[in-house]
Amino acid sequence: MLIHFPIALLMVGFLAEVVSLFTVRPFFRQAAIGLLVIGVCGAIAAYITGNIAGDGIESGPLKAPMELHEQAALVTMLLGIATALFKGGMIYLKMERVWTKVIGLLLYLALVAGVARTGFLGGQLVFSHGAGVHLALPDFSNPTIED
Repeated sequence: MLIHFPIALLMVGFLAEVVSLFTVRPFFRQAAIGLLVIGVCGAIAAYITGNIAGDGIESGPLKAPMELHEQAALVTMLLGIATALFKGGMIYLKMERVWTKVIGLLLYLALVAGVARTGFLGGQLVFSHGAGVHLALPDFSNPTIED
């Protein structure tokens, strides 16, 4: 949940951001910034716990894909923080002009692309490399013969 909630929050937040450009209702703009802030807080927690989980993998076949995923996560987290600060600054300073909205949307789009890339690399770690997968093999020490 710690990984998947920020992904969902940021994706839905971006969708709300896009919808807010085409409507005068403040709900979508407020939802977009709220989902962004909560999603970024979750992404920070996911990054920290991911680093803890990845500690100890300093060699072997998982080293390179783990480092790639970690780098993507760091870039995504920093982009999320920058996007939240920019959007928050826009609202606080009441600088919601066309150019600031475009920059905010582009930052949010880059953030969503970063989330997608980081998620893809994380999926590869699990499904292609077997990271975090525990094999449950049958107990062969007690064979039974059935007629």
